[in-house]
Amino acid sequence: MSTEEAGDIFHRARGRTLDAFSSEKEREWKGPFYFIQGADPQFGLMKAWSTGDCDNGGDEWGQEIRLTEQAVQAINKLNPKPKFFVLCGDLVHAMPGTPWRKEQTEDLQRVLKAVDGEIPLVFVSGNHDVGNVPTPETIAEFQQTWGDDYFSFWVGGVLFLVLNSQFLYDASRCPALKQAQDEWLDQQLSVAGQRTCQHAVVFQHIPLFLQSVDEEDDYFNLTTSVRKEMADKFAGAGVKAVFSGHYHRNAGGTYQNLDMVVSSAIGCQLGRDTHGLRVVVVTAEKIVHRYYSLDELSEKGIDDDLMDLMKEK
Repeated sequence: MSTEEAGDIFHRARGRTLDAFSSEKEREWKGPFYFIQGADPQFGLMKAWSTGDCDNGGDEWGQEIRLTEQAVQAINKLNPKPKFFVLCGDLVHAMPGTPWRKEQTEDLQRVLKAVDGEIPLVFVSGNHDVGNVPTPETIAEFQQTWGDDYFSFWVGGVLFLVLNSQFLYDASRCPALKQAQDEWLDQQLSVAGQRTCQHAVVFQHIPLFLQSVDEEDDYFNLTTSVRKEMADKFAGAGVKAVFSGHYHRNAGGTYQNLDMVVSSAIGCQLGRDTHGLRVVVVTAEKIVHRYYSLDELSEKGIDDDLMDLMKEK
């Protein structure tokens, strides 16, 4: 399947928004709903990790195909349907310009093609999608394949912001693109700060922090100065939660009224968690989320207490 065909199926973000949610009516709160968050299908990492060669390995990804197919099947069985399915980065393992990237991308798009057509897909860029140090060329490739690397959309009165967190990690080779996202983000946060939305939520690949805003700098978080700047910006604008991946384990913490949610992977696990997805319920007052193994979600569906939250007026 070509990327052009994929675009027709996936309704990729264009013009910094998602056509699937372009209606002005989406700016109105109509009651509780839920969405599904996944992260790091990362086709190829399981083989690379098992051989100890994460830079050059990854020439097989049959396990990731099966796991992502299981995730898609579990989502398609859910009733009522989620409002959308967001994938928080590292869609494939092969970095830009490396072997197997095209094949991994085509296989992932083929698997995702089976997602129920009434469930829009939201794609977030990760370091393996645009490179650890992104360039204008790697960003352009991501945009061509998966859509805009940062954008916003409204669903049921809630403002969702998708960020390219590689700009927060190292934008030395694309400073103008980072500046453009910074300016765009300030505009979006000013809307959130006016409290015209029921909630504001951010999706990005790299977490601000794993447990605490004061933790040590690490490969899996943003540097202290960037982390605190962004956390203050988000908290000041009333952002309710940031959902990320990257860590391949479940983690998270809070900063002021901001919930930092780190979800483990659909693909390769680096800790003791299971391959899984996160169910996120949005009510008038709060955002409640729970991580499910793929087996749990496939066999049992969503727990009654979360379903009950969606019946509240």
